[in-house]
Amino acid sequence: MQSSKNENIAQQWFEAFNTKNLEQLLSLYDNNAVHYSPKLKIREPHTNGYVKGKDEMRKWWQGAFERLSNLQYQVTTLTANNTRVFMEYIRKVEGEEDMLVAEVLEIKNNLIIASRVYHG
Repeated sequence: MQSSKNENIAQQWFEAFNTKNLEQLLSLYDNNAVHYSPKLKIREPHTNGYVKGKDEMRKWWQGAFERLSNLQYQVTTLTANNTRVFMEYIRKVEGEEDMLVAEVLEIKNNLIIASRVYHG
């Protein structure tokens, strides 16, 4: 069943992110995947919040891992169907207030083709 495969991809995503394994994280994405984040929009306004492709994602996440060495995501909910996973998690950074985050992973051929982050 594809929904369980997609949920497994999300679990791998959290494992890679929380261990700062950038290459493992990027291996879950299609080469031309698009990622949107409100944090990206604030930090790099010229992007309008979007990065496309693994090279741009690598730069964005590597910078985040370097700036926020203790960043962790605590999963609260995963809801998967045949084409996407809706993830809710708590963003934890020492010295900052915890933030509730929602993120959608769109998946095709067992690779993430798009991801969108929502804060609030």
